[in-house]
Amino acid sequence: MDKKQFDAIFPYVCTPLVDKIASELKLDEQDAIMDLYESKLYANLEKESTKVWQYSTEKLFELFMQEKTTGKIIYPEV
Repeated sequence: MDKKQFDAIFPYVCTPLVDKIASELKLDEQDAIMDLYESKLYANLEKESTKVWQYSTEKLFELFMQEKTTGKIIYPEV
């Protein structure tokens, strides 16, 4: 996928994840965005080559919480 295509779909990946973080952690949207942006998960999510963006919102949230609680992310085998 080229950069233009990736940039077009990226908000469709992040928006539901931010909503899920806000809802589950009882945060306002700004705080949820900041938590996501400051994560290692987001650093990998914004790189098309990692293919992390292909995971479901549920899986991304699970990985986000894993990083938040343990400081590590263990990506599933694909």
